[in-house]
Amino acid sequence: MKTRELGRTGQQVSALGLGCMSMASDYAYGPSDEREAVATLHRALELGVTLWDTADVYGFGANEELLRQVLVPNRSRVFLATKFGFVADGQGGAMVDVRPERIAAACDASLQRLGIDTIDLYYAHRIDPAVPVEEMVGAMAALVQAGKVRFLGLSEASATSLRRAVATHPIAALQSEYSLFTRDVEAEILPACQKLGVSLVPFSPLGRGLLTNPGPQLAEKDLRRSMPRFGEEVGDANAPLVAGLHQLATEKGISTAQLALAWLLSQDEHLIPIPGTKRRKYLEENAAAVEVELSALDQQRLTELLAAHPIVGARYGEGALKLVNR
Repeated sequence: MKTRELGRTGQQVSALGLGCMSMASDYAYGPSDEREAVATLHRALELGVTLWDTADVYGFGANEELLRQVLVPNRSRVFLATKFGFVADGQGGAMVDVRPERIAAACDASLQRLGIDTIDLYYAHRIDPAVPVEEMVGAMAALVQAGKVRFLGLSEASATSLRRAVATHPIAALQSEYSLFTRDVEAEILPACQKLGVSLVPFSPLGRGLLTNPGPQLAEKDLRRSMPRFGEEVGDANAPLVAGLHQLATEKGISTAQLALAWLLSQDEHLIPIPGTKRRKYLEENAAAVEVELSALDQQRLTELLAAHPIVGARYGEGALKLVNR
């Protein structure tokens, strides 16, 4: 597995990470399978995919506890990222709470569930307009000083919030949705990351599966049911784009997922995608994308394809979109 530097930290991490959200929660892309998830984590170690991404809200702690099984006996081989900021709302959902007074407790709880002494990369899962970024990052910086966290990150933050955060304490990474289907970050966020020396960590780099399966059958609790791109009214609107990507990938002898990931990896040398999966076969397919080289003609054809078939449907519903700091 190739590696890339995380921001300007000097820390090398796998060029492709592993999003672990779906491993221990049925609401994320269908029923979970703990046995297969654990096997996938072991396989990730074998492949050198050692940047693992989770959050305290995934399964409300269950995801971190699952990772513990493989993380603890292999601590030196894993660069572990987790997030805080969502808390249970008492109605089966979650709300944002990044008040400085609760950050230390959130970190301690994650450390206990993960069974480790230090979190490698600690993200604020969302920006709360009611909490000054400087105060939130200041409380996060105290965790670095205490030795509980090595590096800090933000998730779904605007370029303005990122600049304010960096002025308070070094930020190693900004996690945002970025894929052939979602390119909003190219306007302001990616340039800001490049200027500030912050790694952009794209989540959902395969469009939550839509890039590889335009008409997935969704389980009852699947969170994608709340996303407009997966609504029945959208129908087959995005199918021509997926078909074109599949054709280009087939001509190169690779999968559509590998094409999409190779395209992302080519956008910037400090960009580190974290495709999520809970199955070994998809992990292996994704990991192979780091070896795919796209020619100038490939890039041109992708540009033309995207221009001819604009994506239909918003990436989030109205409520979730309000939580994205722009």
